[in-house]
Order: sequence, then C-alpha cells, then structure tokens
Amino acid sequence: EVQLVESGGGLVQAGGSLRLSCSASGFSFDDWTIGWFRQAPGKEREGVSLINYSDGTTDYVDSVKGRFTISSDNAKNTVYLQMNSLKLGDTAVYYCAAAEVESRYEDEYDCWGQGTQVTVTS
Repeated sequence: EVQLVESGGGLVQAGGSLRLSCSASGFSFDDWTIGWFRQAPGKEREGVSLINYSDGTTDYVDSVKGRFTISSDNAKNTVYLQMNSLKLGDTAVYYCAAAEVESRYEDEYDCWGQGTQVTVTS
C-alpha cells in the first residue's frame, strides 16, 4: 500500500522552529515531486514548498521564502520541511503529497498524507 506519513507538528511560540518529516511506504520518492501544502482554518489549502526528487529543484511560496527549507534524505526516503521564524499566520494543518510531475497545483498530486497540525502561539 502506498502511503505518506507526516510527523513533527506541534505547538510553538512565534519566532520558534519546527521540522516536519514526510516518509513514504510502498514506493520510493525517486522520480517524484514531493510537495508540502497547508490549510488554515477557514482558508483554502495552499502550496508551501516542493522538491523534485530527481534533480533537487526546490520551490517556495513567497510567504515562507527565507524561513522554510525543504530537503530530502534519499537513504531514508524522507523529505523534511525545516520551519524557522514561525509566525502566527503559519498555523495550519500541513500535508505532504507526491506527484509524478513538478507542479505547484495540488490537483497534480496523487498521494497525500494525513496531515500534521502546526500551531504557532504569541
């Protein structure tokens, strides 16, 4: 069974850091793009960052550039999202997803994790 599992969410004060992990079972990330998306209460889901596993290309939404870093550990088949200088507006459920093409659009992503809650407090 193909599955993605996120972990690392939690409660953090503004200005703090968290590292999210996305691990796969049932398939390898090779030749896939892994994206991080988030959905805040009452808002639409938005793309946060992505990494093209085959060539290492990364991309970020403007609101997290300079604060978030996406990376991968090929040996562990895991993608990380290091989130620094967290803001109240980063509070959301964070999802990782896998797509066969490099895309910012969630419709292109075939496999989704269950999500992990990130709550930033003042």
